Amino acid sequence: MSDIADNLQAVQARIQRAAAATGRPPEAVRLLAVSKTWPLASVLAAVAAGQRAFGENYVQEGVEKAQATAALDLEWHFIGPLQSNKTRSVAEHFSWVHSVDREKIAERLSAQRPPALPPLQVCVQVNVSGEASKSGCAPAETAALCARIMALPQLELRGLMAIPEASDDPAAQRAAFARLRQLFDEIRNSLSLPSFDTLSMGMSHDLEAAIAEGATIVRIGTAIFGERNYA
Repeated sequence: MSDIADNLQAVQARIQRAAAATGRPPEAVRLLAVSKTWPLASVLAAVAAGQRAFGENYVQEGVEKAQATAALDLEWHFIGPLQSNKTRSVAEHFSWVHSVDREKIAERLSAQRPPALPPLQVCVQVNVSGEASKSGCAPAETAALCARIMALPQLELRGLMAIPEASDDPAAQRAAFARLRQLFDEIRNSLSLPSFDTLSMGMSHDLEAAIAEGATIVRIGTAIFGERNYA
């Protein structure tokens, strides 16, 4: 498990270099360790190395890890596609949801968030590349969904998230992230909402391009935990 500690250190160094290259302080970018499909032991190894925020794509797996680590005061983010019949578990066990892409999901999360818990931190997922296979709100519909979320109790709108079409071309990577940043800026300028401050974008292969375009959270799995085995 020492590899995880070494990998975390290497990813943090990449974040610091990428931030410095565009004149941003390294603390402007948060690292979310994406632990989906990895066992609890891997999460605990990352915790031992100083990581506190973790992202999960699958509801049951994420809930089990959140429950198992309840005494550690970790921050759990749900980042995968969310079906309406799974919203209660997410509302009860996660601190953040990055993948809200329609009003029904937002309404259910709001209604099912326990009153004793702080508001659920929410990002709207945007399908910036227009891929039919990808979840996400259409860019033209994003501002209206954000406005609706602002009106819901027990939710706090924080920003936007995207998973652009994969590319090895740094210019294409930056262009996709720039589209999300432009939309983010437009919505932020139209809202009177100080908490709208989050751009969740960038993964292991493109975090540098994302940070160059203003990412405030990068979601890193492979570069920390290794290649996943889905068998």
